Amino acid sequence: MRLILLGPPGAGKGTQAQRLVEKHGIPQLSTGDMLRAAVASGTEVGLRAKAVMDAGKLVSDDIVNAIVSERLDQPDCQAGFILDGYPRTLAQADAIGAMLAAKDMPLSAVVEMRVDDDVLVDRIAGRYTCANCGAGYHDENLKPAEEGVCDKCGSTEFKRRKDDNPETVRTRLQAYYKETAPLLGYYYAKGLLKPVDGMAEIDEVTAQIDNVLASL
Repeated sequence: MRLILLGPPGAGKGTQAQRLVEKHGIPQLSTGDMLRAAVASGTEVGLRAKAVMDAGKLVSDDIVNAIVSERLDQPDCQAGFILDGYPRTLAQADAIGAMLAAKDMPLSAVVEMRVDDDVLVDRIAGRYTCANCGAGYHDENLKPAEEGVCDKCGSTEFKRRKDDNPETVRTRLQAYYKETAPLLGYYYAKGLLKPVDGMAEIDEVTAQIDNVLASL
């Protein structure tokens, strides 16, 4: 099973990817994790990425694509994988398509998590985490059982990401629609796009994705 998860920031891709990892035993591959692992491993492409990052520049598509290719060759990807946050652009989509064809690893599906933008802004702007254990909460949808006390560890310290505010979220959405949304038509034309309702309850979204996978 080889999947790409598509959807705007905050659509719940990470949550669903983790559930797929637990259920199917295949790795979740995110660009950030792959970059950090490549740099830490000291491979040739990792050293190239480190030099660019140390200079404060953005890592080029060529380097990112090479890191993804290197990661896909590792044993744990042979039974399948979940790509989360890659590809982000049509150029990257072409690159991963050629890469997977060369490795004889065709995609099974591209799962699109459809969301309502206004609801999404509220969802992201209201989230916060326990400063001690990292448990996630939300101002409206997921409050601690006891106000101000973490359900998991009992800490009373919480934090919010600086970019979890309405203005920043809308800016990130604009970038998504400009750069990544064109992939929806790209993969629809290839017969790979499988939409699910990303605004449903988490368990319902999981059930929808399970239904998609069962139909493959």
